[in-house]
Amino acid sequence: MCGIFGVINEKIEKELAEQCVNRIRHRGPDGCGLWQEGGITLGHRRLAILDLSANGSQPMAYADGRYMLVFNGEIYNFIEIRRELEQKGYRFRSETDSEVVLASYMEWGEKCLDRFNGMWAFAIWDRNEKRMFLSRDRFGVKPLYYTKLQHKNAIAFGSEMKALLPLMKEVKPNRELVTDPGRTVFYESTDACVIEGISRIPAGSYAYIDESGMRITRWWNTLDHLVQVPDRYEEQVELMRELFLDACKLRMRSDVTIGTALSGGLDSSATICAMAHLARNDSDVRMNEDWQHAYVAVFPGTTMDESAYAKKVTDYLGINSTFVEIDPKKAIGMLDTYIYMFEDVYLTSPIPMMMLYHALRSDGTLVTIDGHGADELFGGYTFDFIHALRDAGSRQERELILTAYTDSFPQDDSNIALASRAKSSVYLHYLKRELKDRLNRKKEDYKTVRAAADPRYGQLDTLNKILYASSHETILPTLLRNYDRYSMASGIEIRMPFMDYRIVELAMSLGWRSKLHGGYSKSIIRDAMAPYMPKDIAYRKTKIGFNTPIVEWMKGPLKEYFEDTIRSGEFLSCDLIDPKKTMEQVTRVITDSSATFAMGEQAWSSLYPYLWERAFVKNQY
Repeated sequence: MCGIFGVINEKIEKELAEQCVNRIRHRGPDGCGLWQEGGITLGHRRLAILDLSANGSQPMAYADGRYMLVFNGEIYNFIEIRRELEQKGYRFRSETDSEVVLASYMEWGEKCLDRFNGMWAFAIWDRNEKRMFLSRDRFGVKPLYYTKLQHKNAIAFGSEMKALLPLMKEVKPNRELVTDPGRTVFYESTDACVIEGISRIPAGSYAYIDESGMRITRWWNTLDHLVQVPDRYEEQVELMRELFLDACKLRMRSDVTIGTALSGGLDSSATICAMAHLARNDSDVRMNEDWQHAYVAVFPGTTMDESAYAKKVTDYLGINSTFVEIDPKKAIGMLDTYIYMFEDVYLTSPIPMMMLYHALRSDGTLVTIDGHGADELFGGYTFDFIHALRDAGSRQERELILTAYTDSFPQDDSNIALASRAKSSVYLHYLKRELKDRLNRKKEDYKTVRAAADPRYGQLDTLNKILYASSHETILPTLLRNYDRYSMASGIEIRMPFMDYRIVELAMSLGWRSKLHGGYSKSIIRDAMAPYMPKDIAYRKTKIGFNTPIVEWMKGPLKEYFEDTIRSGEFLSCDLIDPKKTMEQVTRVITDSSATFAMGEQAWSSLYPYLWERAFVKNQY
């Protein structure tokens, strides 16, 4: 995993190119490369994961220098593809997946993308055809931004927006996105960005750029790849188990130490337990045996602390846990830097995630295999799977869904508990919210599901329609971006077995009953992985998630910080926020003893545009 940068159709000075590349040096602390020829610039910051020698340096040449590559990501099945290419007569000088990408493109052109199982954003310059090929993985795990330059059809691209800013005349916020918290999870799957003049190559797309301009083509649509699943639930569980173990096996290929960011929840616990099972019972030529590293974020005395559950998992496996205490007072001085690294707007503080992945880097663990994607694909969020009520064909099925919903919340008086656990109350609240959402739909056209225009989307059940939008258009694209930033700020690579395209295909092909079987959310994951996990973790219903305990922080250790912030002259003069309204929201969280997590999230979202402008736009970090 690395950072890439490039320019086509415009010659730029070497010093300027180096400035752009070094804006993303955090993504690749192990090396830097720059190649220029005429109006072409390719730059690279290397995070060495496979073949740590100089043979893996980039920009990488192939076929006697015809092709030049800059690549960010991993092709997990590169060994199998390499064998196929060797049988066709291709030869390799490195042990990298990068060189396999080059040979694959030479052999199959853009059709090579269909063969890749991985995450990527890369650019290949063909010196004979005078044409640049850009590609992004199926689900946009790896980012790729671009901006148009002054010369005709000149384009600059990079892994992060900050790499493009030195080439732009001015840096202006996209006010529509930045000032409306309601849009926070709705823009990442579009080409709109928080800086005017910057766009993104969409997930599952490739582009050709030459002197005549850029042409973007969508090469992947999950709805084209729905699969036939077994009728019996037990057989579906077996299939899920087989695919998940293989996805983890491929992602354990590494020449550096690997570990897991472990929360104690189902998804991360299933991941590390799968790794343990594979290490004991399987083998792979590049599987790293140094995997026994679990990193647990600890929030002492808050509702977000799940460290006790994480310890149950590591005790079960017989491995050590590294507990990373998230102390906001130690991190608040870094907040502006974190926001600059993060680049985008979001509804929670980046402090816990940035601190956790920094701890991995400090400990020498450079790759982490995490559980991201399961909630959005298999129905882990209560606000998603509650919609299965529209699929329920009987009172018994409605009861099953409502049980899964109420059991997901802690049975206490914490700020994340339900106000009422009565199922009739939950059902009535759902119906009211549905009505409100339908009435507001015309006013909020940005919430329209773009896939709804596809007839195959219309054939999905209600829950899968919700999950398709969540995993392809709203929440998951946003979280994939977020975790790229959280981890790469410290030069850490996250691999996500639940994002294996075969698992995504299966998830979107399973009916709703396979995801809520027996009154459990994500039931097929639980039943598939229970043989390898502590049973009370596999079937634990309460869901907390990896979030910031913002209410406790605003009332306690960061109270002074927030009070000073909302009284500052710079805050009061910021035109990206409503200072009076924001001040009231922050003050209420600080002073109201019954402030909920939702109130804290809302106050942070209102304040964030000011913090973002200060750190990212004005570079005051």
